[in-house]
Amino acid sequence: MDRKRTVRACHATERPVAALATRHLHGEHIAAHRHARAQLIHALTGVLTVISAGGSWVVPSGRAVWMPEDVVHRIRIAGDVAMRTIYVAPGIRPDLPTGCEVIEVSALLREAIIAATGIPLDYRDGGRDHRIMELILDEIEVAPRLGLHVPLPRNAHLLRLCEWMIAEPAEPVTLDDLAARMHVSGRTVARLFHREVGMSFGDWRRRMCLLLSLPRLASGASILEVSLEHGYLSPSAFSAMFRRSLGVSPTEYLVSKA
Repeated sequence: MDRKRTVRACHATERPVAALATRHLHGEHIAAHRHARAQLIHALTGVLTVISAGGSWVVPSGRAVWMPEDVVHRIRIAGDVAMRTIYVAPGIRPDLPTGCEVIEVSALLREAIIAATGIPLDYRDGGRDHRIMELILDEIEVAPRLGLHVPLPRNAHLLRLCEWMIAEPAEPVTLDDLAARMHVSGRTVARLFHREVGMSFGDWRRRMCLLLSLPRLASGASILEVSLEHGYLSPSAFSAMFRRSLGVSPTEYLVSKA
């Protein structure tokens, strides 16, 4: 791996695809920025939370988030993260994602991404290096999309309340509580949630708690701690929600990512 490689160099290359390997410590925060190229941001270890105006995308190890070019975003690090980033020039493939999405990273895509970080930025067209970069684009196009996203509303009043709930996930909140804070009816808030984020308040809150829990679990917090921090009365209730959402228990999830 070229240790002198930088983000600037990945953008400056004339080749349409470039790769960069970086490491980040638990608790690190990458400030808001944007790139002229789209990115595939992959966590080999740890958990990333990528935040933009459109919402938050949680990226556990084994997944990646696609970030289109020119989208302002910031990144929070949970656990020690080995990050691999693929930079893709705009407009080179019509079937690449057009919005922010978390994707499943197959074993083939993972190995291709790792190999790409050792490929020179001025790789030759038509050779092995070029074919690896094309394979990465092929795999991104067909990768399963995952619902690891907390959408945020555009309505200013509802946005402030959603940000408060994200900051205080242990706080018990009902639809009527939100309605009282907004001085409207519960039905109005329910309709607003569906219109603004495309899901019910209950579904949004469950997804929010699930995605906030992943970085905490990655940082070593116990299931009991995480359950209480996110408003669940017992680890079993939290684990049941976790299993319904991801198909495995928190313990099984952590073992699979070890």
